[in-house]
This record gives sequence, C-alpha cells and structure tokens, in this order.
Amino acid sequence: MTKEQTAIKTTYFSIIGNTSLALIKGVAGYFGNSYALIADAIESTTDIFASFLVLFGIKYSNKPADKNHPYGHGRAEPLITFLVVGFLIASASFIAHESIINIQTPHDLPKTWTLFVLGAIIIWKEISFRLVLKKSKETNSSSLKADAWHHRSDAITSVAAFIGISTALILGKGYESADDWAALFASGFILYNCYLIFRPALGEIMDEHLYDDLVVEIRKVALTVNGIKGTEKCFIRKAGMKYHVDLHAIVDANITVKEGHEIAHDLKDTLRKEILELGHVLIHIEPNE
Repeated sequence: MTKEQTAIKTTYFSIIGNTSLALIKGVAGYFGNSYALIADAIESTTDIFASFLVLFGIKYSNKPADKNHPYGHGRAEPLITFLVVGFLIASASFIAHESIINIQTPHDLPKTWTLFVLGAIIIWKEISFRLVLKKSKETNSSSLKADAWHHRSDAITSVAAFIGISTALILGKGYESADDWAALFASGFILYNCYLIFRPALGEIMDEHLYDDLVVEIRKVALTVNGIKGTEKCFIRKAGMKYHVDLHAIVDANITVKEGHEIAHDLKDTLRKEILELGHVLIHIEPNE
C-alpha cells in the first residue's frame, strides 16, 4: 500500500468515526441534559468537515508534477491544514459562546448515565489519535497530523465534560453549571491545539529548516556513490508527503564535465532509491580543492 493510499484509508477511518460519535454525543447530550456533551458533538461535527478537507488535500497534493507545477502539488496540504485550523477555531469560539450563555442560565443537573457514554468516547478518541498520528508519521502528512490532533482535542473535550458532569452530580444542586464550565475550558484547550497544528504547517509553507536527521541520512547515502568525496550545503523543503533537496556534492577537481555530470545523476538516482520520501533532487557539483 502506497503512502497516499494509507493516508486516504486513515482519513476515511476518521470520517466514519467522527460521524458516529457526533450522533452519539448529540443524542446523549440532549436527553442527558449535558451541554458539555452537546459541545463535544459540535466539535465532532466540525471534525467531519475537516476530515473531508484533509481527504481532498491528500488527493490533490499527490497529483503528479505538470507544466505549471514542476514541483508537484504538495503545498496544497499545509494550505488545507490552515483551513482545518479555521474549522477548529470556529467550533471553539461557538462552544465558548454557548458555554457562557448556559453558565448564566439555570438548568437541571446532567444525567448520571452520560458519564458512561463519555468514558467510552474518551477511550475511543485516544485510540483514534494514536492510530492517526502513527499513520501521519509514516506518510509524512501534515494534514493527517492535524486530523490526529482533532481526535486528541475531542478526547480532551470529553475528559473536561466528564469532570464537569461528575462535579455537578457529586456536589448537587447549585453546581449545575460545572458542566458548562467544563465545556468552556475545553474550548480554550482546542484553541491551544490550533496553534500546535498551525505552527508546523506554517514552517512548511515558509521552507523552515526542520529536517536535521534527514540531512544526516542524505550525506551518509551520498558517500556511498562512486566519485563523491563529500558534501557541503544541503537544503530541504517539504511539499506534501515529499521532501525536495538541493545538495552540493564534492568531486575530484580533475575529472571532465561529462564525468561530473554522470556522477551527479548517479547520486540523484541513489538518493531517490535509498530514501523513498525524496521528491525533486538537485545536485550541484563542487571541485575538491
């Protein structure tokens, strides 16, 4: 299975899971008199749309290079990540607004059985987070990583709801709003996670250097190629699931231009063969002084 197929399959997993949980949370929150659960359902609903965006981004970013996009379409993925963050910010803002209104409005205590629903949801969302995060690392997908953090945000929201409902039930009358305070806290945590998702995607767009381990691996592989005496500059930028490389390689100063050209091609082919996540590789030949 290719990285693209793995990412797409993982995204479908997120879509199905979020759809199911949004329905469960919404129904449980309505009949269980828990706004924290309803807020949780809202967050899961936005996650459904966000996951569809991730799916589109993965498919589009893996389109092959063409005349107008010689480096491929990989930069679409962090752009999709920005949209996903926008969805999260919108849902967090809505949850915070509704929580504040509910804190000021008298209402009944949540139902005890909602705690069992939340317990199951928390376990499922944490499992989902770990699974999707693992797949994002395997595929080098920033948008899939954002999707993983959606699951973690959902789990934290559910933990906050669990604490809020428990507090309201244990302390009883007069503490009905503990459930709503929990939802308000959860909205703040979602906003914090927005930054954690946004920052790496911004670095990707800005060609920020974050790939020291990959540079070490590239230099190591380069030295296995006949004619390569060493390496100098090595610049890496990520686009989608691929890494584009500019590498300065050192060769014997006395060889012909043709020989240097052939060595450069051998180096490029070897790098792409040994490090499968590499995309475009540009080799600049430097003479050995």
